[in-house]
Amino acid sequence: MTPPRFTDDTVPETGIRKLFTTAGHWQRWLDVEGALALAEADAGVVPPDAAAAIAAAARLDRLDKGRVRAGIAATGHPLMPLITELTRVVGDDYGGWVHWGATTQNITQTGDALLLRDAHRRLLELLGRAIGAAGVLAERGADMAMAGRTHGQHAVPVTFGFKAAVWIDELLRHAERLRRCEPSVFVAMLGGAVGTHAALGADGPRVQAALADRLGLWPMDVPARSTADGLAEYVCVLALLGGTIGKIGRELYSLMQTEYGEVLEPAAPGDVGSSTMPHKRNPKLSQDMMTISAQIRALVPQALEAMHQDHEADGAYTAMLDDAVTRACILAGDQLVRLAVVLEGLELDPARMRANLGLTGGLIVSEAVMLALGRVIGRQEAHRVVSEAAHRAAAGESTFAALLNTDPRVTTYLTDADLRALLDPARHLGLSADLARAGAARAREATQASWAEIPAASTSACTSVISSP
Repeated sequence: MTPPRFTDDTVPETGIRKLFTTAGHWQRWLDVEGALALAEADAGVVPPDAAAAIAAAARLDRLDKGRVRAGIAATGHPLMPLITELTRVVGDDYGGWVHWGATTQNITQTGDALLLRDAHRRLLELLGRAIGAAGVLAERGADMAMAGRTHGQHAVPVTFGFKAAVWIDELLRHAERLRRCEPSVFVAMLGGAVGTHAALGADGPRVQAALADRLGLWPMDVPARSTADGLAEYVCVLALLGGTIGKIGRELYSLMQTEYGEVLEPAAPGDVGSSTMPHKRNPKLSQDMMTISAQIRALVPQALEAMHQDHEADGAYTAMLDDAVTRACILAGDQLVRLAVVLEGLELDPARMRANLGLTGGLIVSEAVMLALGRVIGRQEAHRVVSEAAHRAAAGESTFAALLNTDPRVTTYLTDADLRALLDPARHLGLSADLARAGAARAREATQASWAEIPAASTSACTSVISSP
């Protein structure tokens, strides 16, 4: 069944936008407050009964959200009204232990790491789906000969499966990059006002480790509020992934052009390509992939700029980084779902591919002729002879085959049967089919793993999408 066509208003739900809401942030911040109290109780810093009361109250549905909003409007502070309301709900006996030894960024950045981890899981799921679909294409097109193109011109023949194998290769590397950066992105920060553990002293590192353990995060070695390289790296990795997806979109956009006609992206029955040209079937999703790629890449300078924080913390740069991370995640999800839909429903036209292979009358396999001739007269001389015939054929003097068959510098060494075999594009595909099938196998192997599973923070970082520690 052909997947439906999606517009900006009807994009398949990735679930990522729903994470980055005010309520989503508040609940994750409350999760950190509850876990902090329990971690501090474990360390003997907070009474156990107080910690239990705080953890039980740290649910958004128990708080008066109107009070929180009014407090934010009155104070201009993103977290303090939430702390105040949590304190009220906990009650007089234990409310004084809420937010003990922490500063705002400790809570918000750690909570946002939990949100980002949820988005990360979804991105990995979508990436796995896209790689799986690319693997199917690589298998389907392993022997499907088509024109290889360099600099926009015919080069030598390839197969469509080879193209898909290239995509798989890049996408798998991006998956590995995403997994490798997990320990520097999904971290718990608890260092107090500037990251020196001044409030908790010697208990600080122990409490931070216990907090991280409860939340399934990695503890920071130095919980400095000015550290931004991990999140900046994450935006850069999403931009690299977006670059590959944009490249795939651009290639499919080109192959869908009327003059090529080798592929068609999926479209639902009744899809409208133009309000005035009824025949149009436009590469809408491929165009989206290209556009979103540019939007994600544009966030990289913003993320890198956010690393230039003054002294021990700079709220302006922290906000800048938060914005870049949020937008990059949402855009990456939108782009990945389009990629998956396109690859799963891509229509291939092998007849048109074969027709395009013949457009140059055999010139696309001039390398094969040159190499065969070069074995007896030398590669450079063979290049000169074949190039001369190719340029005469391109000028319309005769066909490439006829010119070769009437040149004694060629016919002395190559028979008519030799030339017929050499001018068959299907005989000059190199290892296209082998590389395609190997790519398909790698895709299958990778997607058998759990793409949404993030290793426990107590273990080393996962460096492969195929296996995790």
